[in-house]
Amino acid sequence: MGRNMEKPQCILVTGATGYIGGRLIPRLLSAGYHVRTMARDPNRLIGRPWSDKVEPVQADVTQLDTLHNALAGVDVAYYFIHSMAGSRDFHEKDVQAARDFGQAAKNAGVKRIIYLGGLGDNASGLSEHLQSRQETGRALAESGVPVTEFRAAVIVGSGSISFEMIRYLTERLPIMICPRWVYNRIQPISIRNVLDYLVAALETPASVGRIIEIGGADVQTYASMMMTYAAQRGLKRYLIPVPVLTPWLSSYWVHWMTPINARVARALIEGIRNEVVVQDDSARRIFPDITPMDYQTAVALALVKLNADEVETTWNDAMGRSPSEIVFLTSEEGMITEYRKKEINARASDVFQIISSLGGANGWPSYNWAWQLRGLLDRLVGGSGLRRGRRHPHEIRVGDAVDFWRVEKVESNKMLRLRAEMKVPGRAWLQFEVQPLSDHRTQLIQKAFFAPKGLFGHLYWYGLYPIHSFLFSSMIRTIGNQAEALSRAAHEQPLNSANKFDCN
Repeated sequence: MGRNMEKPQCILVTGATGYIGGRLIPRLLSAGYHVRTMARDPNRLIGRPWSDKVEPVQADVTQLDTLHNALAGVDVAYYFIHSMAGSRDFHEKDVQAARDFGQAAKNAGVKRIIYLGGLGDNASGLSEHLQSRQETGRALAESGVPVTEFRAAVIVGSGSISFEMIRYLTERLPIMICPRWVYNRIQPISIRNVLDYLVAALETPASVGRIIEIGGADVQTYASMMMTYAAQRGLKRYLIPVPVLTPWLSSYWVHWMTPINARVARALIEGIRNEVVVQDDSARRIFPDITPMDYQTAVALALVKLNADEVETTWNDAMGRSPSEIVFLTSEEGMITEYRKKEINARASDVFQIISSLGGANGWPSYNWAWQLRGLLDRLVGGSGLRRGRRHPHEIRVGDAVDFWRVEKVESNKMLRLRAEMKVPGRAWLQFEVQPLSDHRTQLIQKAFFAPKGLFGHLYWYGLYPIHSFLFSSMIRTIGNQAEALSRAAHEQPLNSANKFDCN
């Protein structure tokens, strides 16, 4: 079981722009390995703290001619490529890509492939997504290159797709209707432990050619995972079980309440319709130095990363989108706060120019018709509606009216707070904070505050929250898009051709 293998000289990490690959790379570098990163667009790695310490290569598993250069001189290749049900024929594409990669690896003399797949018992009838993950492992091994296949269920970490689904649903819904799959047993594992296993496998001979099931210290259900998250955040949440709610219907509920689209959500839900629990304890025997942490500790560590703005990678990085929008819904001392945070490729002054121009003839940044409808309803109950407009289309100062808001505080290029003057059962504010980052990037923090008045105030907030959540989410994204279009500083930098590496 000891670690007496010859240390590999060159390691290839596929899926370098993804969640797992992006977190494994700095671990490998700190352990002293030479790392080659493979991505369809290596420019998307620019800006990562480790981007100048790796050898980037452009390659695509669906284009065989690109794999030769990517695999030349490689000792060990990590395979982190799967489609997350991105198309109707994702299953066939994933398996064929793995088969081609395995053959290209053999032709290049690669000694070993390490793969992260999905946990699940084949005898219990796996979902199409989990079947694809496991068949991908078998396809990689067809070439004869030894494969170490780790199988994991829900991975808990800041930015992981499974954790984000739990987080968004728990943050946004005080009362949740739960179908049967929410009560199936799951063995979640911390992202830190996943990375521990992936790195340790490099110099652990007993892991070669093995399928190794990995999981955390305790077995949970999705329901208990959400309630544990709620307890960590100090939120009161109630679960109402229902006998039937198909994965198809559940996926659309997730689609509307989280940033995860319906097709990906369905793959996740289908993946936990059966129990996904470790059945084989070989991980404990092969890696005795790794002690899996419990779910509560994993959640606490993930929240520390989120609160400190230290999320290294997110589940949608590989999909070509901006970093996941961070959202919290809190209730403290009678004040409900919806907190959103987003990084924008624009200067702080450009972002502030967009938010200081909201309302009036400029309208609102997304779904302006919905704001107009809200203004009409406010007029019908005796409020001001949107008829007041604003004093100046771009300049703003304390005391200005902005439609049915009043400017309460302004700090140029830093902060804008609007107090609601529409008719609501309570008091409401909308606040924007602009924080400059490096490389002409800006962090925008958008907060919606509501102090409900009595029971009706709470019913008003939570009854309309799905609509408000949709509007607020769209608003911060549109503000970011408009600011990026405005910013002259936003530009794409080419790869530094001076940074050359050679595995050979």
